Amino acid sequence: MTALSAAAAIGGTLVGVIGFAMSYSTLAKVALAWGFSEKLAPWFPVGVDASIIAFLALDLYLIRKGTPWSLLRLAAHGMTGATIWFNASSQGHITTDPVRAASHGVMPVLFVIGVEAARRLIIQKARLEAGTAVARIPLHRWILAPLDTPRFYRRMRLYAVASYEEMVKRQQDLIAYEQWLKRKYKGDLSEASDDERLPMTMAPYGYTVAEALAMPEQQEREAERRAEEAERRRLEAATRRELAQKKAEADRLKADGELEAVRARIEGETGQARAHARAQVSAAQRAAELEKAALETAVIAEARAREAEAQRKEAAEREAKAAADVRAAELERQAAQKRKEAAEADRVATAEAQAIETQAIAEAREAAAEANRRAAETERAAAETQAAVAEANRKKAEEERLQEVILAEAARAKKDAAEAERAAAETRRAAAEIERRAVEAEDIARMRPRERAVRRVARMILFAADGVAERLPLADIQHELAVSSPATASEYRQEAGELLASGYRP
Repeated sequence: MTALSAAAAIGGTLVGVIGFAMSYSTLAKVALAWGFSEKLAPWFPVGVDASIIAFLALDLYLIRKGTPWSLLRLAAHGMTGATIWFNASSQGHITTDPVRAASHGVMPVLFVIGVEAARRLIIQKARLEAGTAVARIPLHRWILAPLDTPRFYRRMRLYAVASYEEMVKRQQDLIAYEQWLKRKYKGDLSEASDDERLPMTMAPYGYTVAEALAMPEQQEREAERRAEEAERRRLEAATRRELAQKKAEADRLKADGELEAVRARIEGETGQARAHARAQVSAAQRAAELEKAALETAVIAEARAREAEAQRKEAAEREAKAAADVRAAELERQAAQKRKEAAEADRVATAEAQAIETQAIAEAREAAAEANRRAAETERAAAETQAAVAEANRKKAEEERLQEVILAEAARAKKDAAEAERAAAETRRAAAEIERRAVEAEDIARMRPRERAVRRVARMILFAADGVAERLPLADIQHELAVSSPATASEYRQEAGELLASGYRP
């Protein structure tokens, strides 16, 4: 094959060069005879023959890119006919010497034949690479089965079956399945179920026996998938409702906690004030009682002292009067003694009064100290109550802060989820827009179903697999294109990868 390719390339190039050289020499001379100037006459054959090469090359390039334009080929053929006519008539009228005219016109014909052969080869190679090359139905089948072959041809073209052998195998599988079904039900196909008759029912629509038999199971899986999706949405809605209820319950508990905290704080402050007031009243009462008792004791002691003094003076006067007549000296001595005794009695009475007063004051001071101690204990209890209230307030503030942090985190998570959902929706919208434009472009280009399928898989690779063909699961291709065979899905993925590698972007 390498030798044949080299021979064809060298021979075709040689024929083209010779034909171009002969055409140039002939048309350059005849251009002067047809009225062209000496400057423009050499460019006349260049314009004619170069236009043929340019049109054919551009036609081959567009075919290779999958966008052929038939007008280019028609223009090239028109210019080929013109150069043949110009070369053939350059030596006079064609009918005058046909052999001579043919010798001048045959080389351009050979050049165009070589280019057409190259064009056919490039077209076939491009179809093979794109997977759109369709095999021809042999002529003997048209002759031997004139009634069945048109239906056979129709199925191949409508449902993009490129291989004639593949279509024959499908037909054989269908006939074999039908015969097996007849044998199973003893020739009465009406006893077969609808699912068992599916291969005969779906065969006119391009389904194979395996695809038709797998259709009920596939549809059941789709129905199960839809049911699972509906169940998932229902569970999500139930979860959202439960979250809303729990949030409302949390808000209610939070409000109840705040109310209880306020109530406890007020009750603590009220109890503290009451205890403090009771302590102050009790201390004041005790001090008043002690002062009253001390005052009464001092008055009684003074009254007793005065009464004793009066009795002593009266006794002294009586004694003095009784002894006045006996002895004056003795009376004087006794009076001195009495005065001494009175002084001593005064001193004792004064000491007793002072002792009584000191004991009362000590008892009053002890009672005041006891009242102060009780007041201090009351104040300490009130301080402990205030500390407990402050600790409760601190814990409540900490709980409120944690609750605010949790709510902030939930809000942030909800915001991030909404942002992610918005970005995903935007991506899906952009992908849908690109898909719509790509489908419109394919409709305008009138692409075949396989070309459309390959490009659709290429877009799936770009959007779902980050441009890497191997990352796209075959199951996604089968689901998206309704293809039951993993081998066919693998072929689509491989062709889509090659299409992306060649620069395709939707």
